[in-house]
Amino acid sequence: MGATPRREAGGLRAALHADRGGRIFLALLAAVAVLAPLLNLLVPASSALHLSSYTVTLLGKYMTYAMLAIAVDLIWGYCGILSLGHGAFFALGGYAMGMYLMRQIGTRGVYGDPVLPDFMVFLNWKELPWFWHGFDVFAFAALMVVLAPGLLALVFGFLAFRSRVSGVYLSIITQALTYALMLAFFRNDMGFGGNNGFTDFKDLLGFSLQAPGTRMTLFLGTALALGGSYLLCRYVVSSRAGRVIQAVRDAESRARFIGYRVESYKLWVFVFSAVLAGIAGALYVPQIGIINPSEFSPANSIEIVIWVAIGGRGTLYGAVVGALLVNYAKTYFTAALPSMWLYALGALFVLVPLLLPQGVVGALGQLRRRADARRPAAA
Repeated sequence: MGATPRREAGGLRAALHADRGGRIFLALLAAVAVLAPLLNLLVPASSALHLSSYTVTLLGKYMTYAMLAIAVDLIWGYCGILSLGHGAFFALGGYAMGMYLMRQIGTRGVYGDPVLPDFMVFLNWKELPWFWHGFDVFAFAALMVVLAPGLLALVFGFLAFRSRVSGVYLSIITQALTYALMLAFFRNDMGFGGNNGFTDFKDLLGFSLQAPGTRMTLFLGTALALGGSYLLCRYVVSSRAGRVIQAVRDAESRARFIGYRVESYKLWVFVFSAVLAGIAGALYVPQIGIINPSEFSPANSIEIVIWVAIGGRGTLYGAVVGALLVNYAKTYFTAALPSMWLYALGALFVLVPLLLPQGVVGALGQLRRRADARRPAAA
């Protein structure tokens, strides 16, 4: 039994050694994590090499989206669970962090109430709801970032997988889940800010969110979390359990017939993926400065699946590529083609899966293999 962790660690090293794309991704991530602080904090703003605070925030947002894409690729690409509601777990993690940040405002709010957030004062709330207690402590909020999406995924997954709901039916139910949460969080009497959500955050752990050092720390923390998420997911898929969930993806009935508890494997990987999505949401909120019910929109969850499909399903780093490409395209088109950007993005969503069915990294891999195959013949 003592040799099992060593064998699995060796399996991870072997997987990373064979995973050329993953090594490139981690190297690029490390380079960005080193260069961004230098170009932002040390290079003068007048220099062409200066990296603006806006760009740093944008990169941080992209990295949280990349974490979310990895979480979806883990369950879809490796376990065959197509979730169209993972935006709900992202939003729950974001709301948990937002509740902590709102409690930190205190008397600096518009109404100066030391306990109640501004929106509660505006709506004539007389006391803090019970579910807001504890969010003035960062450790409690961090625990809720993990527990809120994790418990929802555990309950939902237990009921769905025990009933052997799968395929398109499971996808529809996950979409209904996030839609129901969106409608609930839009209500003012829920105690989550209604359609305006949470904003006007002041500080995190006593440090101003507007300070360059705080922004850079959040950026570096997000880069570390992205790299850690990739390594964790790579460890999962290269382990014995990872091989089982891939068997479930390829032949669920056969895996059940030979004795594996398919529902248990699907449930734990679904919960793990939801927790990763929640952590991504928690890192997103202090960098962007707002969280509202639109994050629960079913369209957002569908877009996450599109990121993974465009980048390359079942590769992990392909999901990162897809998230970066699509969100950069969205940023570019909204500025360059403000009246046409929806059409441009729609064309991207349609043409890339049609022309590149294995995604961008799949197409690049095919080109590399063809080049390798031709090289000995040319020699």
